Amino acid sequence: MPDFTPAELTRVRSALLGWFDRNGRDLPWRHGPEGRRDPYRAWVAEVLLQQTQVARGLTYYQRFLDSFPTVHALAAAPQEAVLKAWEGCGYYARARNLHRAAQHVAAHGYPHDHAGWLALPGVGPYTAAALSSLTQNAAHAVNDGNVRRVLARLHAHPQPTPAWVQAHADTLLDPDRPGAWNEAVMDLGATICTPKAPQCHRCPLSPWCQAAALGTPTAYPAPKPRPAVQDLHAVAVLIGTPEHAALEERTGTLLGGLMGLPSQSFDPAQPAAQAQAIAALCNRLHATPGETLGQVTHAMTHRRVTLHVYRATGGPAPQDVSRAALSRLDRKALNLMTPLLTPPT
Repeated sequence: MPDFTPAELTRVRSALLGWFDRNGRDLPWRHGPEGRRDPYRAWVAEVLLQQTQVARGLTYYQRFLDSFPTVHALAAAPQEAVLKAWEGCGYYARARNLHRAAQHVAAHGYPHDHAGWLALPGVGPYTAAALSSLTQNAAHAVNDGNVRRVLARLHAHPQPTPAWVQAHADTLLDPDRPGAWNEAVMDLGATICTPKAPQCHRCPLSPWCQAAALGTPTAYPAPKPRPAVQDLHAVAVLIGTPEHAALEERTGTLLGGLMGLPSQSFDPAQPAAQAQAIAALCNRLHATPGETLGQVTHAMTHRRVTLHVYRATGGPAPQDVSRAALSRLDRKALNLMTPLLTPPT
């Protein structure tokens, strides 16, 4: 499809922004003057929603703001308190980076422009474009999955590259209302131009949409090849009870900073690897292994982790689990013991 003429571009912008003004989602972080939103609330929302659906994110968002109502409160908090408030949201590197960036902002003030946002820890091109447009009315177009899908269908492009999406998003961006435009495209993708069941009859862009004209909107964009899922196995020990258990701090980028049951990875393809791993883990902890409690599995990004859980005695002293930030994987592991503690009816 050729580029829009200036007159068409004006009509496209008017149609989408008119639809957004009537139908935009009423979300708590959107309250405030257009283009001059509260930067802290907008920032928390953008980071939280990067890997979390809005319906779930609303609860997490309010819980996080209740714990840290200002950027200064967040900056002053210990990391373990931040991770505890983030518990259940997953992708904990987001919380760690948000905490680091909040400390910078508390000391030096909020960024003045897109480049300033981009310089903060954990803030990439999408977040910088969103925050500069929403809080400073800066003309920067966002580029995420919703935007990619809307533009791919609008132009009937089966395999849009990130550069292609960004170029077309920049062209369509309304320079007078960049923040509203960015939110309008994302809302359209989230509520109307959905991946599997687009409602073309309700779409304000349908008069210009090439995929709708062809009658095959779900063909655009073509599905991306899914990366192979990496299966990881580890043994873990439960010393104590589900309420008071020995814990240790996780390391690495996936669950780094969280607490969890002491564990050790192993390769299930190697003979006797699981038995060797539990022996080595208990030796490290100065603990004695007991019976097997079972196993739990949890998918994280492109990894599927299976934790084989054992009882153990001795070793580190148990601590109050309710005060620790744990991953869902460890919550599942602790729940393995709950039926054993429940008396028969």
